[in-house]
Amino acid sequence: MGMILVTGGAGFIGSNLVAGLVADGREVAVCDRFGSGEKWKNLAKHELADIVAPEELGDFLELHADELEAIVHMGAISATTERDVDRIVENNFRLSLDLWGWCAEHEVRFLYASSAATYGDGGQGFVDDDSLAGLAKLRPLNAYGWSKHAFDRKVARLVAEGRPKPPQWVGLKFFNVYGPNEQHKGDMQSVVAKIYPRAKAGEPAILFRSHHPQYQDGGQLRDFIYVKDGVEVVRWLLANPKVNGIFNLGTGKARSFADLAKAVFAALERPAQISFVDTPVEIRDKYQYFTQASMEKLKKAGYTRGFTSLEDGVRDYVQRHLAAADPYA
Repeated sequence: MGMILVTGGAGFIGSNLVAGLVADGREVAVCDRFGSGEKWKNLAKHELADIVAPEELGDFLELHADELEAIVHMGAISATTERDVDRIVENNFRLSLDLWGWCAEHEVRFLYASSAATYGDGGQGFVDDDSLAGLAKLRPLNAYGWSKHAFDRKVARLVAEGRPKPPQWVGLKFFNVYGPNEQHKGDMQSVVAKIYPRAKAGEPAILFRSHHPQYQDGGQLRDFIYVKDGVEVVRWLLANPKVNGIFNLGTGKARSFADLAKAVFAALERPAQISFVDTPVEIRDKYQYFTQASMEKLKKAGYTRGFTSLEDGVRDYVQRHLAAADPYA
């Protein structure tokens, strides 16, 4: 088995993936930036083959071209509120396309993170149709979702036209992921991580009030997926190199934010308390009230493992990580 490079490997999903791959005995290199905070702690427990700064990635790839088995491209600007669209394009589209080309040329497998944000308001449903016509119907609501969608469409075009492609290529449309190693994300942490300190202090969880007549306050629905389930899917894909395509990565079951809040309080064995605030005006017209991944395509590809329930996933996250002296995976 060759080396696996995980871009964004010190981030939330990336570091959990690194943990899983290292546990499998794989040789793993990480490409990421760390800054002056404590993001490094996401990787502190794991032996790494190398740590590469993004500006040194090209040199690293050329030096290790014969050793690399796969690139798992998790690195991106993931903030849905990011306003610098040029920066988003450079990181989320241009770099992804460069890595695709490099993997095709050097026959290295390529797995990358797409996003449920590509589905926009969900008006076209949440079916992971990666045909040119299917992708053309989608209308993302923000620049982040658009950048991910633009790359999905480029990949679909290259494949449809028979252009050179990596020996395995997979895009994963991650839905609402929660779990350990997201402390560095600040306001972009999952709602579980935001509720936990308030619930622990005996204060109510704060959720957005509904501004849609079909949804009660706290009744907005999301497909919440535990990050450890996402890791299992990537591990399975790496073990099944003939699987190609763009796939949803959720649980297939939408749950409400109120359910999520109640699960946090239940994990702490405390009665649930929930307060509501207005959804900020600047995001109100781009707010998704419902997401639910269609998971049939991944099942048909051969993935048979189930997904952790919201209650079990939140309990594991709260009790094994958030409440622990060492919360890192």
